Amino acid sequence: MLEERIVARANGVCELCGSTESLATYVVPSSATEDADSVILACQSCREQLSGEQDIDMNHWRCLNDAMWSQVPGVQVIAYRMLKKLSSETWAQDLLDMMYLDDAIKDWAEAGLADESREPTLDSNGTPLMPGDNVHLIKDLNVKGAGFTAKRGTPVRNISLSDNPAHIEGRVNGTRIVIIAAYTKKS
Repeated sequence: MLEERIVARANGVCELCGSTESLATYVVPSSATEDADSVILACQSCREQLSGEQDIDMNHWRCLNDAMWSQVPGVQVIAYRMLKKLSSETWAQDLLDMMYLDDAIKDWAEAGLADESREPTLDSNGTPLMPGDNVHLIKDLNVKGAGFTAKRGTPVRNISLSDNPAHIEGRVNGTRIVIIAAYTKKS
């Protein structure tokens, strides 16, 4: 199982900060594949700051001094993206200047930065939605061309974001449809 391989690779510690508390896997956004290289083990604090659920604590990310040298591509990508976000801090800029990334990994890291700069997709409560999130519908929706109505409360798992921040994509009744994000609530 992928999660077991990730935990074993990380020796049971957060691959970013080294914490052993509240660990879970985190899929690095904008990855071309979904394998062990694109998934990292991260603590709750790192995950919440990466997803935007919590404000960025600059001192917490000083851990990137060690994490940026990881051999795991996903860890390298996260380290690069966070150092870019924190580049107004001299210590972060110094680390960024020292960091070396393979061309393919740097392209992946840059692609994620471009995705982050776009307007966020928000659910009905203003909660940011990310690819892979689970939502449920908050109102009945007539699905044009498919001949059915998606009922209120219907879960939509593993959503995808579209080019338009007002829309998400997901499967309802086995059919992939575009849904207005404001008609959903994050589960």
